[in-house]
Amino acid sequence: MSVLETVIYIAGALIFFGLVMASVALHEVGHLLPAKLFNVKTTQYFVGFGRTLWSRRKGETEYGIKAIPLGGYVRMIGMYPPSKERPNQVRATRTGIFQSVADQARAAEWEEIRPEDDGRLLFQKKWWQKLIIMAGGPMMNVLLAFAILLGVTATFGVYRETLTVSRVDECIRPLDAPAAACSPNDPKTPAFQAGLRTGDQIVSFNGVPIESWGQLQQAIRANLDHQAKIIVLRDGQQVELKPVNTALNGVRDEWDPSKIIQQGFLGVTPEADRERGGPVTVLNDMWELTQRTGYLLLQFPVKVFNVARDLVTGKPRDLYGPMSIVGASRVAGEIASTDQVPVADKLAALALTLGNVNLFLALFNLVPLLPMDGGHIAGALYEAVKRALARLFRRPDPGHVDTARMLPVAWAVGIVVALSGAVLIIADIFDPIRLFG
Repeated sequence: MSVLETVIYIAGALIFFGLVMASVALHEVGHLLPAKLFNVKTTQYFVGFGRTLWSRRKGETEYGIKAIPLGGYVRMIGMYPPSKERPNQVRATRTGIFQSVADQARAAEWEEIRPEDDGRLLFQKKWWQKLIIMAGGPMMNVLLAFAILLGVTATFGVYRETLTVSRVDECIRPLDAPAAACSPNDPKTPAFQAGLRTGDQIVSFNGVPIESWGQLQQAIRANLDHQAKIIVLRDGQQVELKPVNTALNGVRDEWDPSKIIQQGFLGVTPEADRERGGPVTVLNDMWELTQRTGYLLLQFPVKVFNVARDLVTGKPRDLYGPMSIVGASRVAGEIASTDQVPVADKLAALALTLGNVNLFLALFNLVPLLPMDGGHIAGALYEAVKRALARLFRRPDPGHVDTARMLPVAWAVGIVVALSGAVLIIADIFDPIRLFG
């Protein structure tokens, strides 16, 4: 890498890192603004953790930046209601580990609560106000993702696979096999046997009209090794190709690309055209990404364990595995410095990556476990249901939900998230994912 490429790489990585941290800062603004709107006492708004680098107080709130730029927080007073069993308690008692943890957190918080704060504590707010406050952060990231993705899709466009054939593979090779010329003993691909040519536009598959590459891909995979009848548009005329059997071969799983599964295989590569679109197109793209991200979040601990195992054993890094903000910034630097992509495409790719990161931040924070925003949202919804049922059956008001009782779970989740972050950062430093070799 030349000196200029190195400078561009570092600049691209730092700028992208700064944009992600700006997204985190705006996430916290999404909590701060509704908290102020609903008159919750808010004492701190910080980007980062650790030692304070800079801060300024405006009214009752201290705004600032801390030394470790890996997150942010808004401190809202009154997260936990007083104990029903000991409403005047200021010190923790030993009544079991869970209750002790809850009481210690409650006592620590109530030491700074003053009589004049009554009515301004977070737990005292209506359930729907707490819901808006806690959902404000993730929703800010969703809005940012939508705005960024719409900006790229509506102006530059997004590359999408079409039904026009770009390449026909001659022989069947394992998915992860290195590129090499076909040998006489290699089996021919079904596409080659059927007579598919570069420039053909696939019209139907087994009698079913095809409207998108995704539809065709699913049809091929589901066909396994059965017969396939393909009609293409060639030189303006529809041509029915020679019937062939699709082959069973390793393909990347649709939901988890890091997995290779045995499904139907044809042996063609589609052309990709840049297409513009509007809000509906972007919403459809975001919904598809949301489904895939949700599926992968369920496997997140296993994926991080695999990254740690591969790092220790020296196994190559999974291109489709999780990465930290450090890894994402390195990828951004790689995109910025490569000479294999036009400048406009680089800018579009970096913007799309930033939009996708914002959507991931929103979905990750919506996981319904404390200390994630989703855990507090679940608590607000639970409170709403409890109170609604109490009114329906004419029972006494059950009061506010005591989220302090879930602090042991919050600590366990926090430890897992912190360890996962550390593993991914270490992996991204010593064995980063590389897009261009």
